[in-house]
Amino acid sequence: MGQWVLRLQDGTVHDRVVPVRAFPIASPREGIAIMSREGREILWIDQLDTVPEPQRTSVELALQGREFLPEILCLLGVSSFATPSVWRVKTSRGDTELVLKGEEDIRRLTANTLIVSDAHGVQYLIRHLAGMDRHSRKLLDRFL
Repeated sequence: MGQWVLRLQDGTVHDRVVPVRAFPIASPREGIAIMSREGREILWIDQLDTVPEPQRTSVELALQGREFLPEILCLLGVSSFATPSVWRVKTSRGDTELVLKGEEDIRRLTANTLIVSDAHGVQYLIRHLAGMDRHSRKLLDRFL
């Protein structure tokens, strides 16, 4: 991906800027900062949906390139209920396998939101536990 340049309405130009979400899990479309290469906030976007096209699409693509947090949509199977365990999962980025080293690698953010860290350091999001299919919830309950 190329370098970002921000041109403000007053004509000021900032090169090598990067968009950063304030709340990537709880409110991914709210609170986005455009940061300088030194880490200073240059511009604040309250609501991404208020940004006109094509700038909104450009910001969304930059955020996707920066963030990698696949969402687990369902559990297809587990190798064992003891850890380490290999999980076969369907994610927002396709089917994959992950290795769960221990139950401590499943972190509850809210009553329905979990972060699962695999043996390689990749983090996966379970956005809405109660909304998952029965089979997935049953498998997850064995680890929670």
